Amino acid sequence: MVTSLQAYLGLLLLVALERVVELVLSARNARLARARGGVETGQGHYPVMAVFHGLFLVACALEVVLLRRPFPGAPGWVALGVVLGAQALRYWAIATLGWRWNTRIVVVPGTAPVTAGPYRWVRHPNYVAVIAEMIALPLVHGAWLTALVFSVGNALLLRVRIRAEERALGEPWQHAFAGRPRFVPGGHGGH
Repeated sequence: MVTSLQAYLGLLLLVALERVVELVLSARNARLARARGGVETGQGHYPVMAVFHGLFLVACALEVVLLRRPFPGAPGWVALGVVLGAQALRYWAIATLGWRWNTRIVVVPGTAPVTAGPYRWVRHPNYVAVIAEMIALPLVHGAWLTALVFSVGNALLLRVRIRAEERALGEPWQHAFAGRPRFVPGGHGGH
């Protein structure tokens, strides 16, 4: 019989494999964007972001194993539902952006902003998914310390990342997304 710990570690492994697939897709899309004249910005924070996201998965496992966090029952199932919802939102955003999606900030000058899919409601649906995952994935198995520490770290990273991204996307993007909230549909548009 599979224990909750084994199932959780299996979930973390699946998420890690998912990230590898995303990195392969991202590299392909970045090459396509550069071939179309894409310009990369924000390289300074990218290595920090990459290490941070890798450490997040390690911390999820270590807290549960070393601190013997038990499966929290109903809250754990709710957290798993949030994780699955975050994955669905992430892939909706990726599918909507198509070749434009990558983990770096590579902008092709002159291309119209994408305002379809989840971008109809918020400026940064992929980051909504990341925020939800940073909170929920550790809580699936009671790793509240990881959820707290990495959510705060993620907020600091996203502050830098979103400013760099919005600056790189420029005036056409600013105009297309004026008044649209960053994260919460129906929320206030600004900053």
